Amino acid sequence: MKTIELKLRDEFIRLGQALKAAGIAQSGVDAKFMIQDGEVTVNHEQELRRGRKLYDKDEVSCGDVLIKIVK
Repeated sequence: MKTIELKLRDEFIRLGQALKAAGIAQSGVDAKFMIQDGEVTVNHEQELRRGRKLYDKDEVSCGDVLIKIVK
């Protein structure tokens, strides 16, 4: 599994933005469909909300990629 550390610039980042920033989704529309299709988990639980706020120490997984949110 490939791991990407995503550094927060603010207090949080939204899930759709995190997928784009990590290079997993090419656009917001791609991120939306990945999330709607159940391909994304946050902290080991399926997440269906594109606007979910991610904070320090949250982990997002999509396929064989793990995104760690760090402050």
